[in-house]
Amino acid sequence: MSTDKKYKIAIGSDHAGFEYKELLKAYLSANEIKDFGTFAADSVDYPDFAHPVASAIENCQFEFGILVCGSANGVAITANKHQNIRAAICWLNEIAALARQHNNANIICIPARFVSTALAKEMVDTFLNTPFEGGRHQNRVDKISC
Repeated sequence: MSTDKKYKIAIGSDHAGFEYKELLKAYLSANEIKDFGTFAADSVDYPDFAHPVASAIENCQFEFGILVCGSANGVAITANKHQNIRAAICWLNEIAALARQHNNANIICIPARFVSTALAKEMVDTFLNTPFEGGRHQNRVDKISC
């Protein structure tokens, strides 16, 4: 990872994202990481892992979350049911940067079936190391919660 700053990260995946989750855990091993599962490549239901990750961020136990599934849609939809969670599906590095800069996203959702492992690592680096710009974007973020 390309920074000296250490983060508290909650991570989870379904079966389709299991391999990427394991790779990202190893890549981010210098940080404090809590793995909420799944712990094998057997078929599972993504909400069983997205909800605990989102809850950990929502309860301020962790700064950031990483969720991985086949398309990233299921985990993003699930995580975004939680108040103060802004889970962003990212498939390009530029989108990972904008999710942080403009939306103050706190969970990155990665579509394992559509991005390479190298891109997944690059997006996570960008996501973790890009600050929220605030300003005009803060007003918009303040309007997200119901």
